[in-house]
Amino acid sequence: MTAYPTHPGARPRPVAPPPALVVVAHGSRDPRAPATVRRLLERVRALRPGLPVHLGHIELNAPLLPDTLDELATHGAGSAVLVPLLFGRGHHVTRDIPGAAAAAPLPTRVAGPLGAHPLLVDALHARLTEAGWQAPRDAEGRRTGAVVLASAGSRAPASRADTERIAGLLAARLGVPVVPAYASAAAPTVPEAVRALAARGRTRVAVASCFTAPGRFAAACAKAAPGTVAGPLGTHPALARLLLHRYDRALRTVSPVAGVAALAPA
Repeated sequence: MTAYPTHPGARPRPVAPPPALVVVAHGSRDPRAPATVRRLLERVRALRPGLPVHLGHIELNAPLLPDTLDELATHGAGSAVLVPLLFGRGHHVTRDIPGAAAAAPLPTRVAGPLGAHPLLVDALHARLTEAGWQAPRDAEGRRTGAVVLASAGSRAPASRADTERIAGLLAARLGVPVVPAYASAAAPTVPEAVRALAARGRTRVAVASCFTAPGRFAAACAKAAPGTVAGPLGTHPALARLLLHRYDRALRTVSPVAGVAALAPA
């Protein structure tokens, strides 16, 4: 390839920064939750140096998502990609976050939630292993255990379907049945799921925590578990990689929503 010299008086064009990644967390009254999310964001920054990574909460913790978007616009960010730190297509993903994007003062894309993805299964599997989970076998070598996948719960059928798909991927990875259970808004609960598995002869049941950080729901599910309980996914490296995957996918597939500033006359 021929290299053409630049004009002696020409100045190199500045490279535009990439769209900011805004991780959208739910928020929690448990102080460990926002601290955990901030450490997760540090992992994301370490994986993608030079990418502006910011945090916005839906409720309960600062900064709230609209404040983060206002701050980005004030400091001249060109655009943003909102990546939900949520597992399924519940109300926050389908209504609250798109609403914030539509009201934002800069062009904004909304990525999909974490969802059913092998990277999420990596993190769930790792946390179960750290908690001491092993698949017990009977005298003939057949696996006899099972896992309950505990999550927050939602009234939205799409969100429950997403949790069921996550459970299906985890079951394929572990080679044992995995039953979704919910802390609120949906059935079964963790104790109900454990009893259903016991009725099928699966008496050694572990609980996988489909939570990003410690909080009320994660604690309630852990308390209801009969045996091995995995910790929240927290700062697991696979979770950081999944956030970047959702960001990259949104850049390829989602058109930006023009912010209110962009719609205003010049």
